[in-house]
Amino acid sequence: MKLIRKTIKHLAAATIATAMIAGAASAADKLKIGFVYPSPVGDVGWAYQLDEGRKKLEAMFGDQIETVVVENVPEGPDAARIMNQMASTGAGMIMIGSFGYMNDGLKLASQKPDINFIHASGYKTAANFGNFQTRNYESAYVAGMAAGYASESNTLGVVAAYAIPEVVGIINTFTLGAQKTNPDITVKVVWLNSWFNPSKAQESAKSLIAQSADVIFSLYQDTPSVVSVAEEEGVYVVNTSSDMKKYAPTKLLASMTIDWGPHFVTQVKAALDGTFEGTAYWGGMADDAVGLASLSDDLSAEQKADIQSVMDEIAAGSFHPMTGPIIAQDGSEKIAAGESIDDGAMRGIDWLVAGVETKLPN
Repeated sequence: MKLIRKTIKHLAAATIATAMIAGAASAADKLKIGFVYPSPVGDVGWAYQLDEGRKKLEAMFGDQIETVVVENVPEGPDAARIMNQMASTGAGMIMIGSFGYMNDGLKLASQKPDINFIHASGYKTAANFGNFQTRNYESAYVAGMAAGYASESNTLGVVAAYAIPEVVGIINTFTLGAQKTNPDITVKVVWLNSWFNPSKAQESAKSLIAQSADVIFSLYQDTPSVVSVAEEEGVYVVNTSSDMKKYAPTKLLASMTIDWGPHFVTQVKAALDGTFEGTAYWGGMADDAVGLASLSDDLSAEQKADIQSVMDEIAAGSFHPMTGPIIAQDGSEKIAAGESIDDGAMRGIDWLVAGVETKLPN
């Protein structure tokens, strides 16, 4: 199985990638699948988990497929160029791994109806263009429960990527979970406006710690930079995507994990069978798509059992993390007692719950 990986940092590198991709043209009977990642593939994080899904495809389908990877591709012209290069050099399927790739990917899909696309974290579909997300708000709720138990200052800090609905929903459920176990919890957020900015993420974590946050949430930061800072500063930390225990052996409170493998396998099988349809996938605890890893032993057995009980309820469909009464920052009731938010409203959520002190950016 041939894997081609190239980091795109500027326009000249994109030209190099063209030649590399063109040189990887596969035999006509193979399905060539292109993977475009917004950040480098390290040993943990968002791009790492996407790449773990790709590896499961190779293990499952063997010589039926060939995968081509281009990593660290900025959203915008570079991403559009890379997708077009893949399309012109024989890709029959393309996985685009960032929210900001959506419109360029959809445009290409309309021009290339014979190529199937799957898009991470978007919301648009077409006959040959599907999207996939995980219900990270589910694991965020139980991680928040752990944070509420662990906090002594009653202040949590979040280093967040962008204020898109998915991230806003995760902050909300993290806050609600923390308030379930500690009603006095308040939450401060730093918006990075970046998926990948290790130095700014570290500075933001230190700023939150200086404001008395004793649990830090690294939300879609595709490196362990925030996790390492928390370990150095002696405060607890929660992170997304991968288990980052090795970067905070004493202070990791919990890692929210993602497994894309099963969904990728289903989509590639459909492409090989000629039955691919552009659908929206939203996998959660019920699908083993999200979970919680390395729950800290600093939590008591009773606290861990409480968290596990809620996880079981979420997986069984008997509890939704956004169940009312839920009050927004402005004091209005957004969800009435006994009611739960529906998927459509969750996908487009644009308000923060009471207890989050930082406002949404304009």
